[in-house]
Amino acid sequence: MNSIQQSSKPCMTVDKSFILEYEELVTRIARHTLQKVPQSIQLDDLVQVGMIGLLEALNNFDENQGASFETYAGIRIRGAMLDEVRKLDWTPRSVHKKARMVSQAIQEIEHKTGRDARDSEVAEALGINMDDYHKILRDSHETRLSSIDELLQVNEPGTPTATSSSEPLEGLSQTGFREALEQAISGLPERERIVIQSYYEEEDNLRVIGNQLGVSESRVCQIHSQAILRLRARMGAWIDGQN
Repeated sequence: MNSIQQSSKPCMTVDKSFILEYEELVTRIARHTLQKVPQSIQLDDLVQVGMIGLLEALNNFDENQGASFETYAGIRIRGAMLDEVRKLDWTPRSVHKKARMVSQAIQEIEHKTGRDARDSEVAEALGINMDDYHKILRDSHETRLSSIDELLQVNEPGTPTATSSSEPLEGLSQTGFREALEQAISGLPERERIVIQSYYEEEDNLRVIGNQLGVSESRVCQIHSQAILRLRARMGAWIDGQN
């Protein structure tokens, strides 16, 4: 880009034209992220921290790492936004705990049976009824626990191999983790896989996906949360190794 200048030491200068050039990128990532975070998060908050992420990308970008600046900036911008979501996450610990319990139950059932864990089996393993189980899924959907973007942060810190801002699942095969995540997504039960691909690749909202599947928006919310928690269960070794 004309507005990016480099010296022998990775260092960049910024001017107004640079900000204008990448303002649309920041806003696009913010709008996409906003669909997947608690309703208390505002678009302006994400844009503001996204601009900080953009400037950090400007100061740290090294073209010798092989990624384009836009790809690298997209990683840093999204990372800054997710960091902000974490700071603003006032979700009760009980919600996080119950979500982890669901993932653990799914993992244990699938390891034992060698097939997809059913809703009823997970609820039974947790000793709760289906209404309570679906409530856990709804509560999880309102937290950062329920996000592919959050899973994508489990990667080598600062490695410019993450996806571009506009297509969160694009380029998953660039690292071992992303290959494993892509495989885990393809192995989801059909409806869960459709919801994940429609929500993240096509960027359809829950209502549109519900119309496609012939179910309510609330049910899509539950399917989405269960898919994320199932992915967490199946990606447990990767996630535990990074935490």
